[in-house]
Amino acid sequence: MAGSIFGRQFCISTWGESHGKGIGVVIDGCPAGLPLSEEDIQKYLDRRRPGQSQYTTSRNEGDKAEILSGVFEGKTTGTPISILVANTSQRSQDYSEIASYYRPGHADYTFDQKYGFRDYRGGGRSSGRETIGRVAAGAVAAKLLSELGVSLSAYTRSIGPAEIDYDRFDEHEIRRNPVYMPDSQAAEQAMIYLKECMREKDSVGGVVECVVRGLPAGLGDPCFEKLDANLAKAILSIGAVKGFEIGSGFGAAKLRGSENNDPFVNRGNGIEKERNNAGGTLGGISDGSPVVLRAAIKPTSSIAAKQHTVNQDGENIEISVHGRHDPVIVPRAVVVVEAMTALVLADALLCGMSARMDFVRKIWGK
Repeated sequence: MAGSIFGRQFCISTWGESHGKGIGVVIDGCPAGLPLSEEDIQKYLDRRRPGQSQYTTSRNEGDKAEILSGVFEGKTTGTPISILVANTSQRSQDYSEIASYYRPGHADYTFDQKYGFRDYRGGGRSSGRETIGRVAAGAVAAKLLSELGVSLSAYTRSIGPAEIDYDRFDEHEIRRNPVYMPDSQAAEQAMIYLKECMREKDSVGGVVECVVRGLPAGLGDPCFEKLDANLAKAILSIGAVKGFEIGSGFGAAKLRGSENNDPFVNRGNGIEKERNNAGGTLGGISDGSPVVLRAAIKPTSSIAAKQHTVNQDGENIEISVHGRHDPVIVPRAVVVVEAMTALVLADALLCGMSARMDFVRKIWGK
């Protein structure tokens, strides 16, 4: 299976299956001298860990990160960083029934068509548990970014019909409620709606928003390695994501040029923009303003409500999916979106070091 490697300079390779012995990632290209501990990674993994509320799967995994290589005396050595998270709460018997049919919304059918074989235990590599490697690597990327004054904040913008009001935006509220919304009233509405969906054995989707501050202008390349294009690929590579937008996004299609353009201004502190419809990029290159992106997350595919499907013999059947599943993926996807964003930005920063001769001179002192 190809396609498990991401990045050019800050490069990651994820591995492992949902019901295998463990999940992990190898990071290649992280500079030496970055302070890094297992605790730095654990903070990120704890945000996506299952079993934290009634709105997540009851699968009880500790998701403890173990650094196997690439760190010595609390700092990265410049060699590959290998991180392992053991699986400790597999219940593969919950999935034995689905070996004979294709679950709606899942990759069962497409895996069979591509490989002629699939790991039906929780979906294997197509499981949401695959994102553990991404999050662990994203924690390292975020640590690198923080050393350079770049910060990321991701949160739930909406769940079903419940959407945050920016007039009530409180960043401290994000970690205070189980749906990771920066608006307590919207969070309460979302939880009421979630309980209704759970009573009906159904699931719901939503939107995750991520804001990056402190990113310098000049990152990204103008053609096939545009910063926004790489962000789109990274976010859309998350299994549950069905849509991506940056800045005004699809809303730009309804605006006039005079409304959508971001006028430049110099108020004495250098060039800046009066507004940020572009979402922090112009021509595929960062413009120094906050990067604002959004990911549309689909409803959880595994639901207990009755659904129609077909089995491997092509026969029409009716199923009800059993097992431990999230009624909503959005809250646990927040940190995954943040991690993938961090990976793209760390890679862009390292790649951008070779864009100009004066950058090269600063490094080599010639």
